[in-house]
Parts: sequence; C-alpha cells; structure tokens
Amino acid sequence: MKVVHSDKAPKALGPYAQAIETNGMIFCSGQTGIDPATNTLVDGLEAQTRQVLSNLGVVLQEAGSSPSRVIKTTVFLADMQDFPVMNEIYGEFFGEHKPARTTVQVAGLPLDARVEIECIALAG
Repeated sequence: MKVVHSDKAPKALGPYAQAIETNGMIFCSGQTGIDPATNTLVDGLEAQTRQVLSNLGVVLQEAGSSPSRVIKTTVFLADMQDFPVMNEIYGEFFGEHKPARTTVQVAGLPLDARVEIECIALAG
C-alpha cells in the first residue's frame, strides 16, 4: 500500500490518509469543503461542493489519476434538500463520465459541513 498526500488538499483532520493506492486502485478519504489555503470550511453549499470536488481532484492528481478514472463515489449530505445543487455541480465536475454513486443524508459531518464526498478510482 502507498499513502497518497497532496499539499494542495486540506490536511487530514484525524489519523487517516488523504488516499491509499493499492493493487491499481486509489481509495480517497472523504473530503469536505475545507479550503487548503486557509484550512477553514468555505461558506455555503455551492462553494463547499466545488471545494470538495477540487480537493478530490488534487488528491487524485497526486496519485497519478484523474476524475475520469473514478469508479465509485459516495456523497454524504447533511440535508437531502441540498441534493439538486450538489448534483448539478457534481455533474459539471465529471462531465460525460458517470461513476457509480451512492448519496445518503447523515446526522452530521465534520465542522458542520453540508457535503462530504469520497471516491474509489483506477490508478494511473
């Protein structure tokens, strides 16, 4: 197993890796809308969703992969009413590529974030 770390993504909030690469696959930990430059949560669902996807993108890039190689995502929402906004931004990020996805509403997210997304991708 290889630990993946990008200085362009937020530091982990706990004892975990941003991603792990093993057997040709990359397992990205969930990202919230933390701006890595300020290490603070950006304001609002739209900004958080864009930051989450940007954070995932730089971790994938550090691992030598890209959004077009994502196989599966899991989206965690603090409120399912936020689904349409998240879904539109998510669609912009992935374009024609459509990975498998699960979306769930959760009781809470770190730092009271409104959205968190994790993914599994092919390496290289």
